[in-house]
Amino acid sequence: MEAELWWFIGTVTCLKVLLHPSYRSTDYDVHRHWLALTSSLPPSKWYTDESSPHTLDYPPLFAAFEYLLSLPASLVVPSAVDLRHPEPSSTVDPVVLFQRSTVALSDLLLFLGVYLSTRKMAEIGRRRVVYLLIVWSPALLMVDHVHFQYNGFLLGILLVSLACLEKGRDLMGGGGLKRGLLRFVAMGVVVGVVFAASFGPFVYYGQMQQVLRRLFPFGRGLCHAYWAPNFWVVAFLLAKLGFSVTASAASFTGGLVGESSTFAVLPQVTPIVTFLLVMVAISPCLWKAWRNPQPKHIIRWVAYAYTCGFLFGWHVHEKASLHFVIPLGLVAINSLEDARHYFVLSIVRLNRE
Repeated sequence: MEAELWWFIGTVTCLKVLLHPSYRSTDYDVHRHWLALTSSLPPSKWYTDESSPHTLDYPPLFAAFEYLLSLPASLVVPSAVDLRHPEPSSTVDPVVLFQRSTVALSDLLLFLGVYLSTRKMAEIGRRRVVYLLIVWSPALLMVDHVHFQYNGFLLGILLVSLACLEKGRDLMGGGGLKRGLLRFVAMGVVVGVVFAASFGPFVYYGQMQQVLRRLFPFGRGLCHAYWAPNFWVVAFLLAKLGFSVTASAASFTGGLVGESSTFAVLPQVTPIVTFLLVMVAISPCLWKAWRNPQPKHIIRWVAYAYTCGFLFGWHVHEKASLHFVIPLGLVAINSLEDARHYFVLSIVRLNRE
């Protein structure tokens, strides 16, 4: 990586260290429990354990990531992998410091994605803007280092994939724009191997239904919580406009897993309705990509697809907006119109925080 990118990385890392004693949300407890869960129990019990309300509901490869984190944790802070670990007594608790540090360390993959996406840019000024928009992203700082999650390295994987796809390296990117049968089959094999590695063990355990129930918890309801910023939050908009709206105290506003089905304004919305709306919204982009595949537009198309899912999807978390805000940081430098789109979406995203 070039020296200037390292300067951006160094300064944002210093800020992350200063944020170690800051507020932490329930996501700290979630990831602390998953750390202990994957360390203390065999994989056959990861998706069946209910010893905590923070049950494992991320895909198996992320569970494997938590297990890898638990290996050094068991040596450095053994209490981090204890399922009975008590609530931290302070913001400088060793477990809190370990988890904050691993969030910052895992962001190295995000920085790699930024480097691969910008190394061919001839103008240093354009690269600096991208570094500013992604490496110094306020949204990532709030979600990963204040709110506490591991979105940085996951977005890094996305950026690495997009960088490969933009250069026509379809198999390396994990997706692609192609029509040749042989290349299509090759891509299918690559995707199949990834799925087999991820879900194969749970097929062997006979737990696929249980895993799918955890990954797709439809009983939680349409809206994630008060801050779910999507098309469906009609009741809150009407209330702000002065209309009298009586909203029920449904569990989907509490932040934890629960059951909910009541709306003050909308009729009952089902998962299949949201799926169809997402597909309708995304279809113009899919048609254009099929009719005229151009790798140079892959970042825009992926960002558009994520936006459709964010607006119309089922039980959308606020962090899902990062999936289009961060990639759009790469195209915001192309034109004034692109910059406007990025600005509007990023400001709306920060206001929801």
